[in-house]
Amino acid sequence: MHRIMLCACLAGMGFYNSPAQQPRVFAPEDLWKLGRVALQDVSPDGAQALYTVTWYDLTANSGNTDIYSVATNGSAPPRKLTAFPGIENNARFRPDGKRIGFLANGILWEMNPDGSDQYQLGTQPVMGFSYSPKGDYIAFVQPVKYRQTVQDIYPDLPLAKGRIIDELMYRHWNYWDDYQDPNVFIQPYQNGKLAGEAVNIVQKAIEAPVEPFDGIEEVAWHPSGRKLAYSAKPQTGTAYATGTNTEIYLYDLDTRQTALLSKGMPGYDKHPAFSPDGRYLAWLSMATPGYEADKNRLIVLDMQTGSLEDLSANYDESMDAFQWAPDAKSLYFRAGVNATWQIFQVAFGNKRIRQITNGQWDMGAFLATGNRLIALRNDMNTPAELYAVEAATGAMQPLTFTNRDLLEQFSSITVRKRLVKTTDGKDMHVWVALPPDFDPTQKYPALLLCQGGPQSLVSQFFSYRWNVRLMASQGYVVVAPCRRGMPGFGTEWNRQISGDWGGQAMQDLLSAIDDVAREPYVDAQRLGAVGASYGGFSVYWLAGNHQKRFKTFISHCGTFNLESWYGTTEELFFANFDLGGPYWDQPRHPAYTKFSPHLFVKNWDAPILVIHSEKDFRVPIGEGIQAFQAAQLRGIPSRFLYLPEEGHWVLSPQTSILWQRVFFDWLQRWLKK
Repeated sequence: MHRIMLCACLAGMGFYNSPAQQPRVFAPEDLWKLGRVALQDVSPDGAQALYTVTWYDLTANSGNTDIYSVATNGSAPPRKLTAFPGIENNARFRPDGKRIGFLANGILWEMNPDGSDQYQLGTQPVMGFSYSPKGDYIAFVQPVKYRQTVQDIYPDLPLAKGRIIDELMYRHWNYWDDYQDPNVFIQPYQNGKLAGEAVNIVQKAIEAPVEPFDGIEEVAWHPSGRKLAYSAKPQTGTAYATGTNTEIYLYDLDTRQTALLSKGMPGYDKHPAFSPDGRYLAWLSMATPGYEADKNRLIVLDMQTGSLEDLSANYDESMDAFQWAPDAKSLYFRAGVNATWQIFQVAFGNKRIRQITNGQWDMGAFLATGNRLIALRNDMNTPAELYAVEAATGAMQPLTFTNRDLLEQFSSITVRKRLVKTTDGKDMHVWVALPPDFDPTQKYPALLLCQGGPQSLVSQFFSYRWNVRLMASQGYVVVAPCRRGMPGFGTEWNRQISGDWGGQAMQDLLSAIDDVAREPYVDAQRLGAVGASYGGFSVYWLAGNHQKRFKTFISHCGTFNLESWYGTTEELFFANFDLGGPYWDQPRHPAYTKFSPHLFVKNWDAPILVIHSEKDFRVPIGEGIQAFQAAQLRGIPSRFLYLPEEGHWVLSPQTSILWQRVFFDWLQRWLKK
């Protein structure tokens, strides 16, 4: 018997519909009218926060990002500081607080804190920058060409199209190798001008920081301004593709020597940050080589004694991000709990952990200043906005209201937290989202949302594609289980899925939909299963093993054939760990013979929509082609949405609208009466 805990998610920040205005249905186009808020920096005195807002133009099929500032005590409304065409980001206060540096389409600029006196410092695009604590240097990340193109090797063939490939990692996520690696540079800076020559402190054909997701946040200045810590992946080629070992290095500006600080730590080591007093260096570290979803430990190095301490030793969750408290006696960090992301504090010394925020929302990026945290917060109804959080109590004050006027035009959805018993007797957290103006006397079609990852949390997220509010607003009950493999429920729950892709996790998904389908407001004859990546794998697997539960399926960029996927994906450390090794190993891991969805195509009996992207190198296009071809040859009603310019995600505004229209048209066809 399950327990139901009801918590209505109204609209995060007081978004109520005006009685004089009839609410309209939240549509795919409305997602692209929302401003997307990102935290940038807080002033040295803690009085001002910098953030960006990205707005999209569907007609132009492009976005524009501008920089804003807001008083952290909420005493004044936000102020727009930049209005360039394109993207302004990486906004940073100079250490004296008198200027703000930022990137405009990759070029370094500066301005006054009120946005006046904007002028260009740099001449070449960079991938991110930061000021030294003394304001006498800047650090920046820039790509360096280390490998030869066909034209470099054969200059008499300037029009030849081709690549000469000698080792792996010739492509990653959605791009082919550009023959360059990012490296960290430093350059003298004085009174608003760059002085002297830029120095590459890496000077190696390695990713420092690691592409494609890491940036200037992986570079940390020592408070003295004479040392610089950064993360890098020293392996290249095939070793890079099969390993996760990422190291922390320390560069000394005076001696020009580099030291390895994470020696003997074979997993991911990232996000270095010095304590405000300069004595300690903390970073996030995974112990298991090749396991990209391992517990993130919070490691602290004493720069005086050389001793290491794990502040997370007594904590059974992964620490997602952290910030030093200003007094250097504790650190704040983010972690999953009860299917949400919350902010915690760990004391330096006794390792005592205290939860600061608590509610049916997700806390995002945050910065510590004085006794407050400036943080992003969102939930399934509301995209991210900026909040001031009292560190002592967790009390929150909203600072931005970027999307309030638009969201007031729609009725919000209600999200219920539900505990469901799994087949092995565990309690599983399940989110159940109900349509706007929900009527419990009516029967609604339901969607089982199969999460990807596979080790990623179904939290109070607000996605711009897999948007729960959008799905529920079209008249569906959305069932989102926190099945085996997700963080936030202990390391055992998180790790169980590795090597067991088609096992307990699939039973968890079925337990969730079976439990919710018994509710009188759910039409058990109109159930669908949808998902992307590992969620797409889940959809393909369920299509052959659902015992006629579902009336239709939608798989986006899902893995269909584990052998062909292993032979074409790029980050092989992930495949090796989660599938137990290559398919040619003897004995072969049972994942290939028990769990691969293509083995169950003979059981397919319900319509299926396959969506796949040409530039998805994590789950290459052949997986979607195989699935659609199998459905067609089996005579299963099916459709293939092919996206030639997208990768594992859909980022183009108009293509995203196409995705949503095809998605909901398919559901309308097979699940609506």
